[in-house]
Amino acid sequence: MPPRLIFDCHLDISMNAMEFNRDQRWSLEKIRRCELTTPFIAPDGERHRARNTVCFPELRRGRFGVIVATQIARYSPRFHNLPGWRSPEQAWAQTQGQLAYYRAMEECGEMVQLRTWPDVEAHAARWQKASDEEAAKLPIGYLLSLEGADSILSWRHLEKSRADGLIALGPVHYGPGIYGHGTDDEGPLPPIGHELLKEMERLGIILDVTHLCDESFWDALARFHGPVWASHHNCRALANWNRQLTDEQIKTLIERGAVIGMAFDAIMMVHGWAHKRSKPEDFGLKIEKICEHIDHICQIAGNARHVGIGTDLDGGFGTEQTPMDLNSIADLTTIGPLLAARGYAQPDIDGVFHGNFFRFLREHLK
Repeated sequence: MPPRLIFDCHLDISMNAMEFNRDQRWSLEKIRRCELTTPFIAPDGERHRARNTVCFPELRRGRFGVIVATQIARYSPRFHNLPGWRSPEQAWAQTQGQLAYYRAMEECGEMVQLRTWPDVEAHAARWQKASDEEAAKLPIGYLLSLEGADSILSWRHLEKSRADGLIALGPVHYGPGIYGHGTDDEGPLPPIGHELLKEMERLGIILDVTHLCDESFWDALARFHGPVWASHHNCRALANWNRQLTDEQIKTLIERGAVIGMAFDAIMMVHGWAHKRSKPEDFGLKIEKICEHIDHICQIAGNARHVGIGTDLDGGFGTEQTPMDLNSIADLTTIGPLLAARGYAQPDIDGVFHGNFFRFLREHLK
């Protein structure tokens, strides 16, 4: 039976709209056809143009009725190896433009912001009761998160973000950041990173450990005593890159009551992916591979209560870097039968689709 509701813990909706110029109200085909004929220079070139998997019609078709929608803007000073903004002030302004996009989508009825657990519960119930025809017209509920904290200029700015509905924050992205060390970097959090964690805990903001390098990960968990999740993270045992979680990290997150969202970037799913050179066909990669990551976490936990969905789809990549049978985010409904074939009961499958993250939100979304 297809899921009545899927919760996605990580989608860069506004980045795709504001930086890649995608009108998320358009159909998948319309966006792709436009990008085939419209010149556009993206920071990493044109590789993922005309290869998107996410838009509002496809989210509704897959019944992604509640999502975590991001803000993201990295500070990249002169001679920095990664793309970004030349000042933290520019990064802040970019996140505010992304927030303005979400507000515009609210005004035209495409999205609705969810700030509390009763908000989430009521909106989820609306989706679960809706027929497919009704769901095609429902607004997509979103919770607001920030990926990388470089844009937080002061604690006053963090307070403003919290007042705007920010519920989760990942201190870093790739490489070095103002508040810590991210993927492919190393080192513990600097003193200002420790202060950030204190302010997050004071404000009731969820710590997203995604992208923290190993040393910063352990430093953060030792200092932060609030709720923790990993919005889009897979298993290093099955994809040998420091971007993924080690078994020890997974065990610790489980002990902290965290839920880990499974991501569908091919580089995060298999051993030996060569960035910008490998193709999904080289690995025979299909959606079923994610079931191995789900199994791995469930075996460590001894149950299926700590796994969810955090696709990261269209997070700077497209179908050139997703499983071969993933043309649209709506194709993830096939995970249900794949898990059932592995012996998962329906309550556990529902937990992966939305129930586990909902349980977490019920407890921690004040």
